[in-house]
Amino acid sequence: MNSPLKGLRVLDLTRVLAGPYCTQMLGDLGAEIIKVERPGAGDDTRGFAPPYLKDDNGNETDLSAYYCGANRNKRSITINLSEKEGQDIIRKLLKNSDILVENFKTGTLAKYGLSYDDLKNEFPRLIFCSITGFGQTGPYASRPGYDGLIQAMGGVMALTGEPNGEPMKVGVPIGDLMAGMFASVGVLAAVRHQTETGKGQFIDIGMLDTHVAWLANQGMNYLSTDENPERLGNQHPNIVPYQVMPTSDGYIVLSIGNDPTFERFCELAGETKLLEDDRFKTNASRVSNREHVTKVLNEVTKRKTSNEWLSELEKAKIGCGPINNLSDVFNDPHVISRKMVMEMEHSKIGEKPLKLISNPIKMNVTPVSYRYAPPLLGEHTNEILKTELNLNEDQIKSLKDKNII
Repeated sequence: MNSPLKGLRVLDLTRVLAGPYCTQMLGDLGAEIIKVERPGAGDDTRGFAPPYLKDDNGNETDLSAYYCGANRNKRSITINLSEKEGQDIIRKLLKNSDILVENFKTGTLAKYGLSYDDLKNEFPRLIFCSITGFGQTGPYASRPGYDGLIQAMGGVMALTGEPNGEPMKVGVPIGDLMAGMFASVGVLAAVRHQTETGKGQFIDIGMLDTHVAWLANQGMNYLSTDENPERLGNQHPNIVPYQVMPTSDGYIVLSIGNDPTFERFCELAGETKLLEDDRFKTNASRVSNREHVTKVLNEVTKRKTSNEWLSELEKAKIGCGPINNLSDVFNDPHVISRKMVMEMEHSKIGEKPLKLISNPIKMNVTPVSYRYAPPLLGEHTNEILKTELNLNEDQIKSLKDKNII
């Protein structure tokens, strides 16, 4: 079976996370990715460690877990973009490329003659996707973008955390990840246009833009009221109860999305008398009386253990779940059944398989594929220069001697 993007060629000038996550997604879907890295240094995330991967003998390698999480299905070539010969190599590689993805600070590639404006006439089919902190226009365009900074400026930190605690960021770099996801969607739409018209285009992805876009219901809560939503800890701004609940031996998540489900919960808990109280009758009234409702229901859920509640709630088809640590997640029978961990061979770690988080997109005709393990720095430089540009050994050696590759 073919992968959906088989045959598409992507020149990947990205590093850290937003860009590499985008190009890994495209690679999983079948595109051929050539990852361009700095000679001698490479992607910054090669040094984002510990943890490092361990080999067969349990010894640490120099391969960071962070880097491996966003760089499979790529071949690595090292090119010095600040040198004209390096820029010439990029242009030669673009002759057979459909897409270029980059996440340098705004204006950086223009210094090297490799901006979209520099390339669009020479490569009219090229889809050029730029991922930056703040986009190509606006008063902040020249600023560098970092995930924690974007989470702060984009509003999510003001929404996250306990009501009386400090603003809190999300526990994973969600600003980077969502920028990469939106970028991949934009690229796929541009590929459709490219296929129909033979023309490329410029895609401008700003991390702050994408962060604002996924404020979703909370963003709409503000736009409809002109009032800043308060931090609610683990509670939902529009639904009650939809939150962490204490049990006699821990905590569970209770997700009751409508009034009939709340009625079933009260019957299960032996608390149908609550339905006679106007403060509990409807979701709107429960939201309006959040503090009282939560206090009462917390005392109800404390009567049983987490396992007792989960078993009974699931039987009654009431939304609930355990609060898993990552060991629980990756050993969960459903996660295992859905094959959300995959294994690849890697030269750095010997016969022991490299475990990676799987792509969650499951298609029955054109499934994702895993072809290349996260590459070593410049691992495919010679191969690419020989097969793509027809350079011989002497030419490659000369480029290396001049620190171009």
